[in-house]
Amino acid sequence: MTAHTYKLVEIVGSSTQGSDEAIRNALERASKTLKHLAWFEVVETRGHIEQGKVAHWQVTLKVGFRLEE
Repeated sequence: MTAHTYKLVEIVGSSTQGSDEAIRNALERASKTLKHLAWFEVVETRGHIEQGKVAHWQVTLKVGFRLEE
């Protein structure tokens, strides 16, 4: 097995549909500019409330990706 080096970045995804959708939105967008995405960790979930209901979700992710050799 070859040893790899990874970088960790923090991103925030958002959605009006839910936290899972916010995660998917964040990873889909990150994959357009970052190569070799390997894992993610949810570090914070928060939302915006309008008229007593959740109107918007925001999820902060730590995303790890392998650096090119």
